[in-house]
Amino acid sequence: MHSDLLAEVYQKYHKEIYRYLYALCGDSALAEDLLQEVFLKAILSLSDSHTNIRAWLYLVARNLFLNNVKKGKRIVYEEISEEFADVHPGPEEKAMEDMKNQELYRAIMQLDTGLREVIALRYFSELSQKEIASLLHISPENVRVKVYRAKKEIKNYMEGKGYDL
Repeated sequence: MHSDLLAEVYQKYHKEIYRYLYALCGDSALAEDLLQEVFLKAILSLSDSHTNIRAWLYLVARNLFLNNVKKGKRIVYEEISEEFADVHPGPEEKAMEDMKNQELYRAIMQLDTGLREVIALRYFSELSQKEIASLLHISPENVRVKVYRAKKEIKNYMEGKGYDL
């Protein structure tokens, strides 16, 4: 891949690929390592004429994560990172919203990997059901069902913690 194109692709997609990886593994250091591997693979094997670079990056990120899990490497779910937390102090409403967001993050991290992955792709990466289905090699209907189940589990978790969604 041409270096100028790689720099452009990195600038455009590195944050969303990192968020996706972080949503999968819950470990900022591991997500960063995997992100670097994704772009290393892009340097080594992605052609300049590839038609959907974004989808390819997601596919490589997912495969690297799954390989990491298969190798039995430990995945540690951290408390909410600064990437997702709002660290600016504010009025009481802002503090309450921050607490709710942290609890929502914990709810997402409680989901099994398959549900957490579709939520990350749908809401963090803003992929369509069709794009997610293509990436995960499942039907769009299966994506819709997984998103529904994940949202239901998140809602139940949040209601159990006293939050109304």
